[in-house]
Amino acid sequence: MLPVPEALARVLSLVEVLGEEDVPLTEAAGRVLARPVHALRTQPPFAASAMDGYAVKGAELRPGAVFTVVAESRAGEGAGRALGPGEAIRIFTGAPVPEGADHVVIQEDVRRERDRITVLPTLGAGPNIRPAGLDFEEGQALPVRRLRPADIALLAAFNHASVPVRRKPVVALVATGDELVEPGQAPGPDQIVSSNSYGLHAMLRAHGADPRLLPIARDSRAALTEALEASRGADLVVTLGGASVGDHDLVAEVFGEGGLDLSFYKIAMRPGKPLMAGRIKDGPMMVGLPGNPVSAMVCGHLFLRPALDAFAGLPAGPLPRARAPLAAAVPATAGREHYARAALEDGPDGPRLRVFNRQDSSVLSLLADADALAVFPAGAPAMAAGEMAEYIRL
Repeated sequence: MLPVPEALARVLSLVEVLGEEDVPLTEAAGRVLARPVHALRTQPPFAASAMDGYAVKGAELRPGAVFTVVAESRAGEGAGRALGPGEAIRIFTGAPVPEGADHVVIQEDVRRERDRITVLPTLGAGPNIRPAGLDFEEGQALPVRRLRPADIALLAAFNHASVPVRRKPVVALVATGDELVEPGQAPGPDQIVSSNSYGLHAMLRAHGADPRLLPIARDSRAALTEALEASRGADLVVTLGGASVGDHDLVAEVFGEGGLDLSFYKIAMRPGKPLMAGRIKDGPMMVGLPGNPVSAMVCGHLFLRPALDAFAGLPAGPLPRARAPLAAAVPATAGREHYARAALEDGPDGPRLRVFNRQDSSVLSLLADADALAVFPAGAPAMAAGEMAEYIRL
């Protein structure tokens, strides 16, 4: 069985970075830039007032000085003239500073009588002017990254209506098993409702993929062959179940006959040992996840999320880990690395990690309560409350 780091490295080696497409800014949030995008203008494009007040020559400014107001400058329409000696121009926040002015006196520091202002003793320091290019210069670049709302605003200020982004990876999700029915259907006496495919669909969509649910594939060679053919237009096909060693676990066999070059099968982790990955000849990359709901979701976090970063051309690797003291004792770990469902709690000195007592891979309700996976190495001894443990935030 492969250790988790090596299995992840093999999964990432199967990924091919996707091409790019232009999308409007209104559709770009959460997408990944395909290349750096440069500003088409300088912001602000002129020296602008930072306050409401009066533009004057700083050399003439002192308490008691008197200026004649000769014009007005407001956002979108400048004064249209230069400033002469002894003159002031009424100016508003964001408006262009007129030629010849190098100081804006805030309106609270003057007394105005008709077209004359007198500077008060409360005169504050500072020119109150934003220089041209204070925000960014023409040609400045936004680097390749997943776009957040603030990035969208910056790109708009760069004067781009659309941006080049990586194409979303199309992920075909194939749940397998005679025991499964779709949510909303009435299960037979020996059936259960398919759940992990819907959880993975939500996870994949939240992390930038275009997931597509294929019909449930029954435990037959014909059904699995049909699922394989239906998934060939995807960038990644993810099967759920059928990857173990039972008489009805046919995924590896059928996909192998369909051209799957298997990179590995089985990993040294709990939950999630029966995991496989490879690439189908002239077709998509394939990851076969366990059928147990918790195993599938945990493996989705550990392997599929980094793969989505790799598809987008981002640096990809293990999910980041942090450390926190245990809220209660935990038993020793057996022969495989353990990713245990846990919750972060407020403690007197910061967050504490409470590992749930039940860790059966079929108990999905505890995963819904978890906001972290506590990570315990293979063969780790029992740990007492207060000892530091690693975790991955979900």
